[in-house]
Order: sequence, then C-alpha cells, then structure tokens
Amino acid sequence: MKVIAYSVQPYEKELLAKANQKKHDITLIFNSLNLETVRFAAGKLAVVVSASDNVSAAIISKLSELGIKYITMRSVSTGHVDMDAAWKYGIKLANTPDQQDIAAQTIRNLDLWETNKCVGKACINIKPCKV
Repeated sequence: MKVIAYSVQPYEKELLAKANQKKHDITLIFNSLNLETVRFAAGKLAVVVSASDNVSAAIISKLSELGIKYITMRSVSTGHVDMDAAWKYGIKLANTPDQQDIAAQTIRNLDLWETNKCVGKACINIKPCKV
C-alpha cells in the first residue's frame, strides 16, 4: 500500500521502518499535515498522522479528493481528527490504543486494511465493520 506519514520525528523513522519490513511503500516526512502539505498525499491510499496534526474537515475533503481511503493515527487520542468528515467521505480511521508499540500498531492497521479486514480494537467504528 502506498502511504505517507506526516510529522515523523527523527526517532520514529527507524521504528516505523523496522515495523514495516518493506511491506508498504511509506514516505516519511517531518512536515505536519495542513492545507499546504496535503498535496504530498497525492497517489497514496493511506495517511499516517500524529496527535499534533489537525485533521480538519477541510483537510479530509482534500485527502478524499486525492484518493485517500485510510487514516491511521500514531496516537491514542482521536480529537484532532474530524470523524464526521471522515465518515462523510468514506475514509476509514484507526488509532494506536497501545502506546507501547505505536510503530507496530500503525503497520498492523495498514496490513489489515490492505487485506480488507477491520482493524479490530484499533478501529474507530463509526459504523460496525465486518471481521
């Protein structure tokens, strides 16, 4: 799956690369997700965000226009994402409820989506998903 990860800190690069094991084509950038950087998601299916990214309705609309189907958060919190907008545009969401291994959970979310499965406990279920 083609993915872009925003707001990646230097210490996260190695953790995400090890967890990914070259399964997904992930672009890691330091830039936060905003109306100027949303264009970097062109050609991707998924976006990985941090708790510092404000994923507003306007951002989600732009992501949808670019073909984004999934947003996974490298955080437990979900308040920085407009979940109603994600539902409106059919974008699936997941967070990382286990703060012990955020990188591994992020990649697991991508793996499960790639195989067309619900991401289970990490899934933000706006509508029930089929497992």
